[in-house]
Amino acid sequence: MGGRLAAVSDDRRPAGSVMAAGIALKLQAVVLSQAGLAQSAAAFATELAGVLGCDRVTVGWLEGGCARVIAASHSLDFDARRALFEKIGAAMDEAIEQAATLMLPAAEASSPCVTLAHAEVLALLGGSVCTVLLVDAGRPVGALTLERTGTVLGAAEAALCEDIARLIGPLLELKRRSERSPARVALDAWRKWSAGFAQPRRRWATLAVVAIAAGATLVPVSYHVGAPARLEGSVQRIVAAPIDGYLEQVNVRPGDRVRANDVIAELSQRDLQSERAKRQSELAQQENLYGAALARADRAQLVIHHAKAAEVQAQLALVEHQMQRARIRAPFDGVVIKGDLAQSLGAPVQRGEVLMTLAPSEGFRLIVEVDERDIAQLQPGQPGRLALAAMPGETLAFRVHRILPVAVAADGRNFFEVEALFHQAGSAVRPGLRGVAKIAVGERSLLWIATHRVVDWTRLAIWSLGA
Repeated sequence: MGGRLAAVSDDRRPAGSVMAAGIALKLQAVVLSQAGLAQSAAAFATELAGVLGCDRVTVGWLEGGCARVIAASHSLDFDARRALFEKIGAAMDEAIEQAATLMLPAAEASSPCVTLAHAEVLALLGGSVCTVLLVDAGRPVGALTLERTGTVLGAAEAALCEDIARLIGPLLELKRRSERSPARVALDAWRKWSAGFAQPRRRWATLAVVAIAAGATLVPVSYHVGAPARLEGSVQRIVAAPIDGYLEQVNVRPGDRVRANDVIAELSQRDLQSERAKRQSELAQQENLYGAALARADRAQLVIHHAKAAEVQAQLALVEHQMQRARIRAPFDGVVIKGDLAQSLGAPVQRGEVLMTLAPSEGFRLIVEVDERDIAQLQPGQPGRLALAAMPGETLAFRVHRILPVAVAADGRNFFEVEALFHQAGSAVRPGLRGVAKIAVGERSLLWIATHRVVDWTRLAIWSLGA
């Protein structure tokens, strides 16, 4: 086997180069076919031992500055051979510290190196021992120790192992990274940053960035409390059914503007017209009886019919008043914000039943639903701006007018309603629109803005635990 592989190092022998490339690709396929680092390393060690005719091939990984054996060929019982693997790990550390491939017996042309740990490993088995570094991105990540009795490992085989280690090292490193826990990922990132921080130029640049970032977090900036908001009319007027009847006509729908005294709906007057005709007939009858009693000079009947005529007259006036009220009029100039009765024509309505809701077309108030966590920072007079969903590109200025002292529970949260007044509302603003309001509550540092939610939650959690 040794003679066959010696041809690999001879550049004048293309057949040997092809053989070495085939061995390397085969070992790469073995590593990629396994799931984890330990399985890949064990399969690789076993395959390499068979290719080179070694009695044992051991794979070690660099952890905490020391090599730890993670796999060995033809071996699954690591506990039983703990002492042996500790000596092999020491041999790997010896090669890693000197950043060189170490062999015993050493080749004649090799430079002198420290091989005390390798001598101890060699004493256990005899023959020869060789340690090759596993490298990723120019830095050692582990080591590969080969042991063989009988024929001695040659320089050509060591060169082949170095080529294989350069190819397999990055693959095993990828396997290791894929198995890292989140804590391990953070630790590796910290070590990488610490290694770069050791360079003076990078250290001063990092310190400058940290100083600027720390200073920026302490610079006070304007802080705004954001919350959902809705528009309402400054006054809302309920339009109710004045009498019992049937809905005959509807002249407006929600969103329509109306003027004072405009007829917005009408109730059927058929029954009232019949009642009025009846009362007019009764009134005429009583007037005739009153005239007859007056002609007879019958004072008793005169008084009776006069009283009955007055009663019928009052009932007739009531009917005519009800007929006037059957035409429902707008109480002021405004906008219909509730009550779509277009699909309810002919439906019966009862006296006092709500038909529509009107709001003034000019006077508005803004209701901001401020979360209970932020309400302590608000007070009357604070300025703010509103962005409506209907006009996201335009904001309206307002000022806090009043904070309602009662909390409201809705949509899974507790909030307080804060009433605000506009400085000047646009012509497109209408009651019922919704948006997001931001109220300026003063200046806070960026650090406070970024952390106050977490700090408040932590304080409440500690208090709830009774600490």
